[in-house]
Amino acid sequence: MQNVVERVLNLLIYLLESPVPVTSNEIRNTVHGYADQSDEAFHRMFERDKQVLRRLGVPIKLEAIDAWEIDEGYTVDPDEYAIPDPGLNQEERVALSVAGRMVRLGGTEAGVGALIKLGGLERGAGIEPLAADLGTGAETLGELFGAVSERRKVGFEYRGHHRPVEPYGIAHRRGHWYLVGRSPDGERMYRIDRITKLEVGEQPGAFRKPKGFDIRAVVDSQPWEAGPDPTVDVTVRFAPDLAWWAARSLGLPEPEGELTAVVPVSNVDAFVGWVLSFGSSAEVVGPDELRNAVATRVSEALERST
Repeated sequence: MQNVVERVLNLLIYLLESPVPVTSNEIRNTVHGYADQSDEAFHRMFERDKQVLRRLGVPIKLEAIDAWEIDEGYTVDPDEYAIPDPGLNQEERVALSVAGRMVRLGGTEAGVGALIKLGGLERGAGIEPLAADLGTGAETLGELFGAVSERRKVGFEYRGHHRPVEPYGIAHRRGHWYLVGRSPDGERMYRIDRITKLEVGEQPGAFRKPKGFDIRAVVDSQPWEAGPDPTVDVTVRFAPDLAWWAARSLGLPEPEGELTAVVPVSNVDAFVGWVLSFGSSAEVVGPDELRNAVATRVSEALERST
């Protein structure tokens, strides 16, 4: 799956950067991933990759290469592919900047250049990431994506236990990727960067996804509300600078100053990751075991960075 994603991205970059339309033979000989294929395999892969890009909204066109319109080549007009200025207001730019610093995939930095093009960072903000460095979990994410799309059962180690799971879908929530699926204990969410020793079943179509399954409904229940831990009511105090963002996340009215909220937690890992995404603007008031869990996560992160 990772090779497919890399090949499709290479194809898109090549088409965007080429000043003239390019033939399929030029694509085959230039884009990494095609050259070693037989004629039949190349055409099959190329057709699939074009369909993927078109489903993503990429305007791939066939245009004449010469004045006699005998030969045609593929091209993507950068002006057609580029998004128009969305006209974000200050509050929307703040939210986008916070989200950009929360999400990283495979250790890559947040797209500061893209944020500047969309109107700039929020005033006084740094460019350091707040959370969600997937790191070595990037490969796991790719394998799980393939298992979800082909309906293959998976097994993995999670929180010290082996978990057999029918993977229903993958979702991103507040800086982390989650797998949603059914285990022997029922429907569960698993943070992907916590998954180890992943094994993907060989049989495609090994299970049926429930009719009407809506991953958004599961994820919107808050990742810390779906988990194996006993439910605990946790009191959190948010500073005024990000209290409005916490209120929106929790479905509460926006406060004028700081916000103190009681959050039901059934997944300590997910809750701690979310609280830390607010940096020093969030404080767990109680109970003590949750305060200690946050402090332990911060200490571990500091040890890894030294």
